[in-house]
Amino acid sequence: MELSKAALFRDLPSVDAVLKSGVAAALLERFGRVAATDAIRAVLAETRATLKAGGAAIPTTERLVTSAFARLAGHDRSTLRPLFNLTGTVLHTNLGRALVAEAAIEAAIEAMRDPVSLEFDLSNGKRGERDDHIRDLLCELTGAEDATVVNNNAAAVLLALNTLAGGREAIVSRGELIEIGGAFRMPDIMSRAGAKLVEVGTTNRTHAKDYRGALNSETGVILKVHTSNYRIMGFTKDVSASELAEIANVAQVPLMNDLGSGSLIDLSPFGLQREPTVREAVAEGAGIVTFSGDKLLGGPQAGFIVGKSELIAAINRNPMKRALRVDKIRLAAIEATLKLYRDPDRLPERLPTLRLLARKRTEIETQAQRILPSVQSAVGSGFTVSVCECRSQIGSGALPLDTIESAGLAIRSTSGGLALERLAAAFRDLARPVIGRLEDGALILDLRCLTDETAFLSVLANLNLDTPA
Repeated sequence: MELSKAALFRDLPSVDAVLKSGVAAALLERFGRVAATDAIRAVLAETRATLKAGGAAIPTTERLVTSAFARLAGHDRSTLRPLFNLTGTVLHTNLGRALVAEAAIEAAIEAMRDPVSLEFDLSNGKRGERDDHIRDLLCELTGAEDATVVNNNAAAVLLALNTLAGGREAIVSRGELIEIGGAFRMPDIMSRAGAKLVEVGTTNRTHAKDYRGALNSETGVILKVHTSNYRIMGFTKDVSASELAEIANVAQVPLMNDLGSGSLIDLSPFGLQREPTVREAVAEGAGIVTFSGDKLLGGPQAGFIVGKSELIAAINRNPMKRALRVDKIRLAAIEATLKLYRDPDRLPERLPTLRLLARKRTEIETQAQRILPSVQSAVGSGFTVSVCECRSQIGSGALPLDTIESAGLAIRSTSGGLALERLAAAFRDLARPVIGRLEDGALILDLRCLTDETAFLSVLANLNLDTPA
């Protein structure tokens, strides 16, 4: 027995012999000699362990190379993978929020490929400012005197508070001390910004007199926070931004209005609840307005700060601004996205976020009926598939109570148990994962965000129901 095992070990090819074989050429070409050598060595080690455990067959050189290729391909596959968002949440934070427009993608690629005039003034050959590429656009679209941009809205709030109220007091309603995703809380941001939090009012009711009573010589800013990710209903009272602006103006302190998701246009014509626009917040008298770029605006991740020129100038002088600035790639995508807003009539066809939010339920239901047979065939007789009504969400804290009529497919197990969890895992294991949601004893695939039907059906054909849960 020991002699036969020794003979098997002697028959195993060496690492060098495998690498010199013709079948290893593609392995070397794709992954390089160092990685290929390590992979072959690992596969041969596994083979020896199998032989020691009683295995009697020596794999062919081609099989050894195939195993090494699979090992390296698995390691080489990006963990940041494209997928099908069928959760019913359009701006899904965990799935990357807004899909950017083709114009923004093209602009980003161009900025990646070549040197660009990021901080170089072509008119005089001297150093320029990167904000110049989007400042005029933001002012045009919002009515603000000046504007700047940082890497997200939390950074915008942090930077603005640090500039306006660092070491001083910031007055805010208790009902607006929100927590956003990942247990990220407004009081914590204020503390890190160096502002001294002064709560006024109660959770459900805050009056103008509460703000006036809190004003003193140490007040740096009055802060209004749009409660974009929740609503307080019933016996409530808050103070409008325009009224707060009057209070701030009399006290000669700035009003900062954090809109959170932020929108440059009225979304009600598209069937969504009306939200205050950035232009309206500026017109109401806020000295500073902050908002996101990758939510309702439909662009790449960014935080915009617009408002009065002297306040923006102070923010730009803050040393923290450099640590929070955006790079040339994102700046190019932002500029291209903002330019689309100059033609609001064609926004739905050019801006993916708005196009997805504006899709009609009847259109989505027709799509669901069309692909149902293919989905039923893929999941097999252990499941039933039916068209169902859905309520899509905007997501990312935007319009939390506003849902949109949608349609999708409800997949139910005929055997019960963990079958649905295993099916969801199999969908996640596809070359391009499919992400739905488990709800009321079914795996729901809300089709609002399914735009590439052909690619979905192609991937679905490789569904493997043996995937472990």
